[in-house]
Amino acid sequence: MKSTNLVLGMAVLALGFTSCKGEKEKEAEKTVESYVVYVDSLENLAPEDAKANWQSIEATYELKNNQAETALLDLKKSEEARVKLEASRTKYAALQAQIQAEIQAQTQAQTQAQMPNSKQQMRNALFGEGKIGEDMNFSWVNKDNILNVYQQFVNTVQANKDSYSREDWDEIKLMYEALDSRKNTVEKEGLTSSDNNKIAGLKLKFAPMYSLNRMGAKTDEMEEAKK
Repeated sequence: MKSTNLVLGMAVLALGFTSCKGEKEKEAEKTVESYVVYVDSLENLAPEDAKANWQSIEATYELKNNQAETALLDLKKSEEARVKLEASRTKYAALQAQIQAEIQAQTQAQTQAQMPNSKQQMRNALFGEGKIGEDMNFSWVNKDNILNVYQQFVNTVQANKDSYSREDWDEIKLMYEALDSRKNTVEKEGLTSSDNNKIAGLKLKFAPMYSLNRMGAKTDEMEEAKK
């Protein structure tokens, strides 16, 4: 009787073990399938949504990928499952490369859009960061600061005169004339004789510097074109 009970007990344990093993294998299959379905779902995601949520997508992918890799240990037909995993990984890698390239291109485009163009960079150097824009508005120049404005303008031109192109000199002349126009208004607002005389000296310094260097830049460009 004891022998019979022992055999029955062992049979029950074996059945329970088999049942438990079967459940673990089913869960493992579900885990692998969940990973495959997740990767497939990413292909149907709109590119803009994918880019906007890419960090979250990558975190979820890594989690499911690790879970699927662990689940292989509980599968009898692990090689078949691994083939499915590798196919999904290849699919994900292609999507990842595409999205990351688009994100990088978008970031570069935004950075370039935020950077001032060459003309604005020149305005910033000649007058101060953001003082003069496309509208060429000099209303901020008054009797108290106009001498400093001329001083910065002429000093900056002198420091960079050898690097300016003919187009740069044309832009400089345009801004110089706009500043001169503002000076005519400022003179009526109480510009002192002392500041006016100093400005006149700066103008005498600028005029020949502009003429000679613009001519030199034009000659250099013509020589370069011949080459």
